[in-house]
Amino acid sequence: MKKDRLITLAIHTYPKALILKGVLESQGIAVVIQNVNLLKPVISPGVRVRIHEKDLPHALEILETDPVFGKSEISDKPQKNRILIPIDFSDYSLQACRLGFDFAATHQAEVVLLHTFLSPFSTGSLSLTETISYELKESEEHKLLFAKANREMANFCEKLQRLMTDGDFPFAPFIYRVCEGVPEDTIILMAKELNPSLIVMGSRGKTRKEIDLIGSVTAEVVDSGNFPVFAVPEGFTHTCMNEIKNIAFFTNFDQQDLISLDTFMRLFENYSFGIMFLHLTEKSDAWTEIKLAGIRDYCQSHYPGREIDYKIIGEENFLDNVEKLFHESAIDVMVVPNRKRNIFARLFNPSIAHKMLFHTDTPLIAIPS
Repeated sequence: MKKDRLITLAIHTYPKALILKGVLESQGIAVVIQNVNLLKPVISPGVRVRIHEKDLPHALEILETDPVFGKSEISDKPQKNRILIPIDFSDYSLQACRLGFDFAATHQAEVVLLHTFLSPFSTGSLSLTETISYELKESEEHKLLFAKANREMANFCEKLQRLMTDGDFPFAPFIYRVCEGVPEDTIILMAKELNPSLIVMGSRGKTRKEIDLIGSVTAEVVDSGNFPVFAVPEGFTHTCMNEIKNIAFFTNFDQQDLISLDTFMRLFENYSFGIMFLHLTEKSDAWTEIKLAGIRDYCQSHYPGREIDYKIIGEENFLDNVEKLFHESAIDVMVVPNRKRNIFARLFNPSIAHKMLFHTDTPLIAIPS
């Protein structure tokens, strides 16, 4: 390991990057920030906060305990029942909307459509004459980008209205917001403001996800661990929630898994589906069977009328084993209890939810525990 090598610790808006820089430097950690718009730093999107690799463990410890960058509080004020759907106007955004609107219609909820865009302003050294012309161009370009994003959102909403009027789309009241910023940060902040019952997001198919592995917006939102997230991959053919008949629920026999299960069942109690509990283990034994049978009995007692089963999956080649099981058992959606973990764990030991999001075309519901 090269101790003096600079690594990117986080990517934030410029004001937040400055705050983080001050926090780290106050603890003796040298910080470099990059990708700043030199003419108008305040509107710089995606500013990189970089530190020496040797300082990473200390920096992560500071981030986890700092009141600004640690676990943020979610609004506990009474809120409308809302479904948040981030969109980018793609076909898989439309598919996410179809399922999200269907869920909202069943739960008498309001849909909030959110589109976030980044301003690709460049940085560099400019002369005075170039600076004047650049500022004018930048201001005009920003206006054009914002106008384009609003125009695309208006067209998308008109399309939804036409589909609902023609009876080809579930009806639910909706509003929209267009924001500038880093998409994953904006979605998480909006969710903290709205406290939605569910976030529904489109995601790419498996082959295209691998290309976008680093920086995936959906993965970042799932990893935040604060809200139920329904990640709908492109190519998912179900058009309404009632078509989902078989659920795979991952469990590690943790008490928090039962909390996640209860949250999931309350969210989706209006739908008829069977549940298969899955447990990953290096070696199966009688005690594992007993615990899985206990969970099955618990569900049959608390959620009567549902078909309940369980399977044990070996950890070796577990992604391939899971995909094979999903195919054989006709699993429509997988559910993963998802707890907010520290930054170090997210960087070097991705959660099952994160791994499954990138390695399967089966929709994923991540439930905070």
